[in-house]
Amino acid sequence: MYAIEIADLSKTYRGKRGAKVEALRNLTLSVEAGEVFGFLGPNGAGKSTTIKALVGLIEPTSGTARIGGIDVRKPLARAPLGYLPENPAFYDYLTGEEYLLFVGRVFGTNEEVLADRVTTLLRRLELYDARKRPIRSYSKGMVQRLGLAQVLVHDPDICILDEPMSGLDPLGRALVKEMILELKAQGKSVFFSTHITADVEAVCDRVGIIFQGELRVVDRVDRIMTEGIVGYRIQCTTPDGREIERTVDCRELPRVLNELQERMAEIKLVEPVRKDLEQFFLDIVKGA
Repeated sequence: MYAIEIADLSKTYRGKRGAKVEALRNLTLSVEAGEVFGFLGPNGAGKSTTIKALVGLIEPTSGTARIGGIDVRKPLARAPLGYLPENPAFYDYLTGEEYLLFVGRVFGTNEEVLADRVTTLLRRLELYDARKRPIRSYSKGMVQRLGLAQVLVHDPDICILDEPMSGLDPLGRALVKEMILELKAQGKSVFFSTHITADVEAVCDRVGIIFQGELRVVDRVDRIMTEGIVGYRIQCTTPDGREIERTVDCRELPRVLNELQERMAEIKLVEPVRKDLEQFFLDIVKGA
């Protein structure tokens, strides 16, 4: 059973003057159990629309979606789910601790287990010292980290995160990445949207690239990172002792190596230069 299944999902809005806006067009993808899946695309590509359809915040125009094998239109589909919206907003008169206890109780978590879990999450996300302060006094980064805590407080099997690194400083971003990898190690499924390729490179098993409401490609991140050689970097030492480094096109490699050998240069290193995920993403978008 897949953690998330989406089949031919489409969403059409009415824009200005009644014009149709196709936010999603026949989107089909699946996320396996225990997988971290990155949903990559520029702003306005359809990432948040997809996620809102998955968690039941909007009704798709056509198509189907399932979470844990259950149709997302059924409330039961949200029982194993933790969700972080792009711009989380909470009851800001509550303290961080009170809000997490509230969320855990909504999901029916045992009180003793819940108390321990709330304390653990507050410490892990560096919010423990602010646990008694009202949320209205939290910074944007603190609110984002509290949002991740409320995703995890009922120990869900599937986490859907919309731009989880948004508004975080480098330390906060690193912390969220660590926690995503910890969830994967526990066998949890994580589906998160982003427009930052480095986040996908760091934690994802697979990536789907969406542009203008259409899914353009789905591929394994490790395959993208290990294929697509665009040239070679050569390091060598000339007979007079000079260190030289140059990058050559794939087609030029044999000729350049022959020239260096004829000049009696000592070749120290020949390594491939590959496209990174950012370049792969840009190629997809430009091609579209």
